[in-house]
Parts: sequence; structure tokens; C-alpha cells
Amino acid sequence: MRSTKIAVIQGDGIGKEVVPQGIKVVNEAARLFGLDIRWEDFEWGCDHHARTGRMMPENGLDQIAGHDAIFLGAIGWPTVSDVESLWTLLMPIRRNFQQYVNLRPVRLFDGVSSPLVNPGNIDFYIVRENNEGEYSEIGGRMFPGMDQEMVSQETVLTRFGCDRVMRFAFELARKRKKKLTSATKSNGIIHTMPFWDERFRAIAQEFPDVATEQYHIDILTAHFVRRPASFDVVVAGNLFGDILSDLGPAVTGTIGIAPSGNLNPERRFPSMFEPVHGSAPDIAGQNIANPIGQIWSGAMMLEHLGAPEAANAIVDAIAKVLASGENLTRDMGGTASTDALGQAVADALSIHPLEARRHG
Repeated sequence: MRSTKIAVIQGDGIGKEVVPQGIKVVNEAARLFGLDIRWEDFEWGCDHHARTGRMMPENGLDQIAGHDAIFLGAIGWPTVSDVESLWTLLMPIRRNFQQYVNLRPVRLFDGVSSPLVNPGNIDFYIVRENNEGEYSEIGGRMFPGMDQEMVSQETVLTRFGCDRVMRFAFELARKRKKKLTSATKSNGIIHTMPFWDERFRAIAQEFPDVATEQYHIDILTAHFVRRPASFDVVVAGNLFGDILSDLGPAVTGTIGIAPSGNLNPERRFPSMFEPVHGSAPDIAGQNIANPIGQIWSGAMMLEHLGAPEAANAIVDAIAKVLASGENLTRDMGGTASTDALGQAVADALSIHPLEARRHG
């Protein structure tokens, strides 16, 4: 792996606490596996907004376009509206850099208690379309403040957008258990969801070795609770994928461990890696946030950048620490600090004997 340049955006709230733990663990993996990683900090977010009136500089995208990846903590603070923080920082990055796949693994680790009585072996991926769908900018408000006030919001699906995210999901399923589930609502949403179903069936013809199923989103959420271990890869549009990728980690015990990658699979632009949790203003500054989601996002980043052995070592270290039942943060029933859990994962990192011979 050549010298790799990572743009770091700690952002807001607990992002400032968990990102240093993610960097610490990635740096330790880099040391073990002989990787050359260079970090560059960008102090963007709501503090930057308070100083300048913007979430990031006007030329912010140009500043990070040449990096190999983006390592993001969390964005959002009560002083800035969610619409402002999302649409002037996260959305420009995701869309201008064509990060059209939002990849979110869901896994129940030993040592973490699921709220379900009999969860089974939960280990699946959610592939969320990340550039279009319900999160479009088309719409508006008329007659504000009047009796006839009305708003509209348009959902936009394109054949190009559906096909590329579905092909990614099929390819992922082909590498795993060869089973792909599609989230839809074509019995109630008359135009966009039947189109989604049509494209899913069309792309499925290219992957005859992958078993497929589709569920309406309402019953699919029920299945996520009743039998989450039955899923392998789930593909969904922007809104449904967003909802499912919070519900999935919730049934594994805590959203604090959930990572994600905003991927440009063709690598024409940098991809961005961030935990699923938000900035959590209610616990920010207390050193009690769970850093696992950020650390696991770092592992996803290394895998995307071509260092799967280092990535696997981080995930193995996470599993080892969680299984021990020690150094767990409050959301997992423990009393450990953010720093203590991050250090425990860094200390648990090891290299497989065969890999040690290869890298030593």
C-alpha cells in the first residue's frame, strides 16, 4: 500500500472524542502491517459555522478532493439547524464525490447483549442508495403561514442510480452467502417503488447464482426484529436504507458500534467513512461515548484502500475486546471511558503468524 492521505473531519459533539480513538487504532494497525498513512485535519462543522457562517469553506470540496479517503466523526449541534448542517457539508461531499453506496454492516458480537430474546447469529450488510431517492432537493413550500400552506417533496429514482447500487449489492452478496433482499413499498407508492422492483428484477438476471427476495418495508422491519439472523445483504433506497441501518444495529445491542462507508466504488473520488451514530450533544464532552463505530469505520476504510489484512485485524481486535466484557462503555452496560475502550482495542491488535512472516 502506497503512502495514503486521509482527510480528517472530527466535526461536532462526540465526533471530537471518538475520531482520535479511531486514528489511534488505525495507526497501530498501520504500524503492524507496514502501512504509510498521513492524516490531515479539517476543522469543519458547527464550530466552523459559528466562526464563519459556513459548515466548511466555499472551496472545501477542492481541498479534500485529492485525498484517498475522508474520516468523519459526526456532524450536528443545537446551534445550527439539521437542514443547514446536513445540506451544506455531508450532502455536498456524498453527492459531488459520487458516494452512491452507503455500506453499513450489522453484526452481533459476543459480549454485547441484544434486546432480543433469541437473536441468533446476526451478520449482514445493508446497502443504501446514497445519492438520490427521497433525499432530493426538488420541492418547496407555498403560501407559508396561510391556511392553504402546502409543501411538496419529490422522490427521484433513475435507472442509472438504481442499477449501479443494485449491482454493487449483488456483487457483495455473491462474495458472501449469495442471498440478496430488496426493500420496497410498491403496494402503496405507485410510481417509484414499482420502478425500483422492475430494476431489481432486471439486474437479478445478471446474477443467477444469487437468491433474491423482496419485502415491503413495513413487514421487513418486523423481520429485522423477529429473525435478523436470516439476512445476508439488504439493498434499499435512500430513506428505507437510512431507517433500516439504525434498526439493524439496534437489535445487536447498541448503535454505538455501527460503522458505515460512503463509497465511490470506482474510486474516481475519495470515499468517506463515519460511524452511524450522530453527534450526541447530550453526552458530548463526558468521555463516555462508544468509539467502536468510529474504529470499525477505520477498518472499513483500510479495506476499501486495499489493506484487508489490517482491516480484519482491527475487527478481530474489536471482537476480542467486546467478548472479554471488560472496558465496555455505558451503552453496553459497562463503565469504561471512551479513551479506555479505544486503548483496549489498540492493545488487542495482533498480526496472524502467517501474516507476520509476510510483513516481517
